[in-house]
Amino acid sequence: MKIFKYIGMLLVLILWSSSCQDDDISIGEIKAPSNLNVAIDITGADADNPFGDGSGEVTFNAQADDAVSYSYLFNGTLEAAPSGQKVYNFSRTGTFIYDVTVIANGTGGLSTSTTVQVEVLVLYEPPIELVNLLTSAPFRIKSEANGHFGLGPVGGEVFGEFFAAPANDKAGVGMYDDRYIFNADGTFTHIVDNTNDDPTEDPSGTVFGRENLINELNGPGSGTQNGADIENYPYSDYIGSWSITAPGGVVTLNLTGIGFIGYYIGGNHSYELFGYDPQQASNDLVLRSTDGNNEFDWWFLITPGEPGGNDANEPPFENQIWADEFDTDGAPNASNWTYDLGTGQNGWGNNESQTYTDDPSNVIVENGLLKITARAENGGYTSSRLKSQGLFDFTYGRVEVRAKLPSGGGTWPAIWMLGSNFESIGWPNCGEIDIMEHVGNQQNTVFSSLHFPGNSGGDAVTEGTIDGDVSDTFHIYEVVWSPSEISFSIDGQVFHTFTNNAELPFNDDFFLILNVAMGGNFGGTIDPGFTSSTMEIDYVRVYQ
Repeated sequence: MKIFKYIGMLLVLILWSSSCQDDDISIGEIKAPSNLNVAIDITGADADNPFGDGSGEVTFNAQADDAVSYSYLFNGTLEAAPSGQKVYNFSRTGTFIYDVTVIANGTGGLSTSTTVQVEVLVLYEPPIELVNLLTSAPFRIKSEANGHFGLGPVGGEVFGEFFAAPANDKAGVGMYDDRYIFNADGTFTHIVDNTNDDPTEDPSGTVFGRENLINELNGPGSGTQNGADIENYPYSDYIGSWSITAPGGVVTLNLTGIGFIGYYIGGNHSYELFGYDPQQASNDLVLRSTDGNNEFDWWFLITPGEPGGNDANEPPFENQIWADEFDTDGAPNASNWTYDLGTGQNGWGNNESQTYTDDPSNVIVENGLLKITARAENGGYTSSRLKSQGLFDFTYGRVEVRAKLPSGGGTWPAIWMLGSNFESIGWPNCGEIDIMEHVGNQQNTVFSSLHFPGNSGGDAVTEGTIDGDVSDTFHIYEVVWSPSEISFSIDGQVFHTFTNNAELPFNDDFFLILNVAMGGNFGGTIDPGFTSSTMEIDYVRVYQ
């Protein structure tokens, strides 16, 4: 029918031109493409694995005489491939034969097509946790968080190395009101304006994308150009398909057709789930994809639910997930705590003077309290350092510790957290969250700090506050930690707030540490008359 339509239009043009002899109209030659050939490359296919390596990835290359562009029809969905090359990820587990229609588009709307068959093996089954997360609620760009949208080099490992958008930086460009629905039946719905009262009756809105590339959607639009971006490009809701594959072991979200997330970057509709861990506590997902020009990687932070809604990763955190009430006398609960022992290399990295032990004289539970005591012994000092490493760690939440602090020049008690991956990536790359630090040489001044690359040791992000009786009275030391913010308080009074973002190491599992150090870079000079002092902890509670 399309061919007849264009032939009819051509006849009308010929008749019109013959009746208007004074007009000089030249019509180029209209030809249907010919000699259409399709080369098929199944990733990992060889003599022993004729159907591929199980990733389901196949590269198609179409070539035809007189073709100006190409399209592919996969399972009823038409996908453009201007150059003729198309990488497609089949996701049905098992070995199956698929029919793929390849279309060579010529001038004047004429086209030639052929259908090829490909037999592909798919071994990967996406984690059920990921499927359940994606289908739990509509997703959106997490605009309220720093680093929700970014630009970096192709293959880069840092979120938005060239640019990472601050919170709400792209308001009003046609991105934040989009919603992405991953239906359990494999269909994908992109609502381009969730503020419409009834999007089924008024499916219009605007989207955001790269100059020139965004015109692939439906031709030149009336959006506003801002540098290399086109903002508020008119578009309507659409439906496609989605799947999860793992080509080369990289967990990837695939969208069919023109499906895209956040910012249109051209015909590549596969997004790596960067750093995805099926055991992660976070509902946020970091996506990375290379644009259609193969110039940049674009990064997106997406999350389910509406802003200010019941986001499990944002406060208030009210569900207690772990606690130690120290209600059994004797050694600390071995199910909750283990120890760092000895002097540590270079005094635990801080030139500290103590030796850590698990001796009852240094650490014991008595009368409902954990007691960590630093002592002067045999010309040196002993103390204890407890940690939940390997026993309990978590991502995001609220930690509440009720404690009374030791005193004396050189004492350095701390309640803190360390990134669980520190043994593999080192410090400060793993990140450190100091909920409470106190030094006897600055009695009653309490500090909280964050250590991370570029801000560690003496350059950590630190705030202090003065409280008049930290060694005489119990106080509640608390951190509230979310993807967007980390805040510290004493007895409910916030004194330090830090903006978190996806570039920082504060978005993975951390474990707890309780210790009393002596001297060192921060503890300072030890009082020659010091004999002993104790940090007493009533409880440690963690909420999400």
